[in-house]
Amino acid sequence: MSKDFDAVVFDMDGVIFDSERAVMNCWLELAQKYNIENIEKPYYACTGTTMKRTREIMMETYGPDFPYDEYAKEASVMYHERYDGGRLPMKPGIRELLEYLKNNGKKIALASSSRRQTVVNQLVDAKIMEYFDAVICGDMVERSKPAPDIFLKACSEIGVEPERAYGIEDSYNGIRAVNAANMHPIMVPDLLPATEEMKELAECVLEDLLQVIDYFG
Repeated sequence: MSKDFDAVVFDMDGVIFDSERAVMNCWLELAQKYNIENIEKPYYACTGTTMKRTREIMMETYGPDFPYDEYAKEASVMYHERYDGGRLPMKPGIRELLEYLKNNGKKIALASSSRRQTVVNQLVDAKIMEYFDAVICGDMVERSKPAPDIFLKACSEIGVEPERAYGIEDSYNGIRAVNAANMHPIMVPDLLPATEEMKELAECVLEDLLQVIDYFG
């Protein structure tokens, strides 16, 4: 392998699974049903953050009377009815990349802002749980992305120095977090394109996970 590194830490939503688009579709349906205006803008701001931070962003956007908890519950029911049991679409190249890293003796970790139970269920349903040496979730750290906490914890759990690890992210907050952790950020954009800031913070911006294999090799 041409790149010299010990580990890769993956974000989950929007990197491994096409889940951010799936969740957004649920919220777009709710927005139509309840006449919620401009739902895309706050939704994009929430990508890569925890449930707690998502709630704060929505309340800041729509005001203290916004029935966020009811809507979130309805969106969640809709999402699970559609995608549970291994039906959640995976991003192109994920299996190939995980296999490639495993075959080359690299450590693999996950750093997802989602709750642990959700994360584990989705990895198990997709039959990729066994690839991961550590799984760190949003409810296991104090501060949400863009703080580096979740990536630093992931590196610590697998016993790898942050400087020796790549972090693969799709969201702006995620790339900021990888950068703040002093790791090597790779951006594979999902819902939002790479901005000038992202191009500066990321070591590279790639179209999909198959390109990541080429980049490493």
